[in-house]
Amino acid sequence: MAEVIGVRFRSTGKVYYFDPCGEKLRKGSMALVETARGIECGEVAMENTEVRDSAIIQPLRKLIRPATPEDLRTVEENHKKEKSAFKACEKRIEARGLEMKLVDVEYTFDNSKILFYFTADGRVDFRELVKDLAGIFRTRIELRQIGVRDEAKMLGGIGICGRPFCCGSFLGGFQPVSIKMAKEQGLSLNPVKISGACGRLMCCLKYEQEAYQDLLRSTPKVNAIVSTPDGKGVVIDQNLLTRRLTVRLDKDPDAAPKVYTVDQVKLLKDGRVKVDKKELEQLKDLE
Repeated sequence: MAEVIGVRFRSTGKVYYFDPCGEKLRKGSMALVETARGIECGEVAMENTEVRDSAIIQPLRKLIRPATPEDLRTVEENHKKEKSAFKACEKRIEARGLEMKLVDVEYTFDNSKILFYFTADGRVDFRELVKDLAGIFRTRIELRQIGVRDEAKMLGGIGICGRPFCCGSFLGGFQPVSIKMAKEQGLSLNPVKISGACGRLMCCLKYEQEAYQDLLRSTPKVNAIVSTPDGKGVVIDQNLLTRRLTVRLDKDPDAAPKVYTVDQVKLLKDGRVKVDKKELEQLKDLE
């Protein structure tokens, strides 16, 4: 076991472990730590605690000191510099005619490096742009291409649910999301309804999937054969959250289907949740 603190450098970024070097830090306070990029100032997301050695990526880097008022002023000054650097970089991108979109700029705490994050449809030859920026800022320059999900996380916004983006408010990282998840959750495979502002499948499909899988285990699927109080029939629709099934009865297939709760039916033969190959082909770019 080893004593560590957890520090993150963006509001919803990944939490990294550091050796507190005997210091006791409160959650929400700021601290200077040694990173692979040099000295950085981050927020303490996890107070002093002990974790297993297997959970630590070696070598465990060290806390330099709790942030002082002067350190916080430096961070604030860096944020102001980032805004001017953003404008300068945009001008150079336009002048060079590069097919790329600048998303964010980040100064390291000690100003030893400036990172420029951008999106692009393909590979971009930005070697001349790096030379331009190095000449302007007289420090190390790094251009980093990111995906559309990362762009949404950095910029933030409001989702179709009316709440701030999950990725920008509480999700620490991204996990694979599939079309099958949308199908299992009973959603219409309409790109407008199942994709987020980034144009990819909504992240909530992934972290809600476990709950839906649990409901699917106890709820007859579409095309399942069930026994109802009115006789045998086939499930033509289901609502996992309300646990209601729409059933077409065998004895009167032309009549209007009837609605039953899961407790009112007995499963005789279950159906399967499957995605048509044609649907997959049409929606593969969303994954």
